[in-house]
Parts: sequence; C-alpha cells; structure tokens
Amino acid sequence: MVQEDILIGTSHASLIRFPESTLRPLGRTATGVKGITLREGDEVVGLDVAHANSVDEVLVVTENGYGKRTPVNDYRLSNRGGKGIKTATITERNGNVVCITTVTGEEDLMIVTNAGVIIRLDVADISQNGRAAQGVRLIRLGDDQFVSTVAKVKEDADEVNEDEQSTVLKMVLNNNMKRL
Repeated sequence: MVQEDILIGTSHASLIRFPESTLRPLGRTATGVKGITLREGDEVVGLDVAHANSVDEVLVVTENGYGKRTPVNDYRLSNRGGKGIKTATITERNGNVVCITTVTGEEDLMIVTNAGVIIRLDVADISQNGRAAQGVRLIRLGDDQFVSTVAKVKEDADEVNEDEQSTVLKMVLNNNMKRL
C-alpha cells in the first residue's frame, strides 16, 4: 500500500503535512479531528493528498496573482494539529494565499479573478522555488482585482469542457460569496 500524506494550507501561508495513516475512520455523526491549528484571522484554503516519495509539488497561488511550486519533500512530516510551517512569504505585493494544492507538472491551471477574467497556463511553466519564496507573477491584475479561484485541469484537453467550466464557475461564485 502506498503511503499518502495529507497537506493542509492556510491563507497566512502555513502548511502542515502528516501521514494519512494517523487519521482513523470515524462515524458519520462524528465531529472529526483537528488537522491544523489556525492563528487569529487565518483560514484553511487548501487540502490535498501527496504520495510519499513522489514527484508531487506544492503549488501556492496568492490573491495578487503570484505563485510558485515547491517539492513536497521540502515540507517535513509532522503530527496533525500543529501550526504548520511557512510555505511562502506574505507581503503587500503578493497578498494572502488563495490556493494551496499538489501538482505533478503535467496539469494546466485555470486562474479566475473576481472580475471574471480567466487565464489558463501550464503548471510546468511556473517557477520552482523554496518554501520561503514569494513566487513569480502568474496573472496581471487591474485595480480592485484579486485572484478568486484556482482550478487544476487536464493538460491534454484542448478546450475546457462544459463540466470543467461549470465546476470553475461554481467555485468562483462560492469564493465571491465568502468575500461579501
């Protein structure tokens, strides 16, 4: 059986990585277990699974359109419930984190702004940086614009099919409703 690790990331750029085996099955009515301890004003923006000893990378995208990739193995395994470790440097230039997910470099990324602008780019074209780096500009934003949603799509699809488009639009609506 392949060991998988759970990654949980927050808007203030903390990320925790712990083995999936530390989670025990719970009943439907159970309240669950704590994955990460949040600091004041922080919130979870991403949860994903990474395969241990794989080529998976952590993709971080910020609200001002900056992003980067970092190898999963740069994040140490820890116990669930901790505060996590720094995954990016948050500044006024790049803003808070809006997406933390795992990628292999074989996907495309759709970035959607609050103004409805959508761009699609190859994940392999995003720079690979260390954990503390701010990242590089992925999308140029106008005044009062911010990244609302980020979605992974299959690289080999020439055009976004209706299901993917519907999923992205639902994500945009949900994220914009949260910010109101």
